[in-house]
Amino acid sequence: MAQDGKTTQRVPAGQEALTRQPDSRPDGNAPLLPPDDPMPYTYTTDLAAIRAIVHRYALQAGLSEARAIDLTLAVSEVAANTVKHAKSPGSLQIWYDTKEIVCQIHDEGIITDPLAGRRQPSLDAMGGHGLWIVNQVCDQVEIASDETGTTIRLHMTLPVTGTSR
Repeated sequence: MAQDGKTTQRVPAGQEALTRQPDSRPDGNAPLLPPDDPMPYTYTTDLAAIRAIVHRYALQAGLSEARAIDLTLAVSEVAANTVKHAKSPGSLQIWYDTKEIVCQIHDEGIITDPLAGRRQPSLDAMGGHGLWIVNQVCDQVEIASDETGTTIRLHMTLPVTGTSR
């Protein structure tokens, strides 16, 4: 109950994120850095909301439907690793300019293998497939991991539009 005696309604996880506009970088020549005051989308287990956010932003940035699905899959794989391995909430930030869209995922987990996701796992391996798939569908994957946690940036190049002949 709210203090004024009226019942309050909780907004479902990710609801604000589903309506918020992504941060864009309209000047394609500017360095691609996170926005000055980004609003991270925090998640614990609600990966459906994260997938919906990424898909919407990817289409808005200019990715084709197929590439938007690829990016959504990649972010979902990394976010699922947060839920499974990090045992801490994760945060997602998305931004784009005229050249690429970037999804940055951060959690408190640590990746000890410097080549994680760079080698194709064997078919009978119990793990390692997710990060390998991420590296296959994204144009660039950056992983930084130390005692403070892990940050993974997934880059996808946007199609060139409005080119003159």
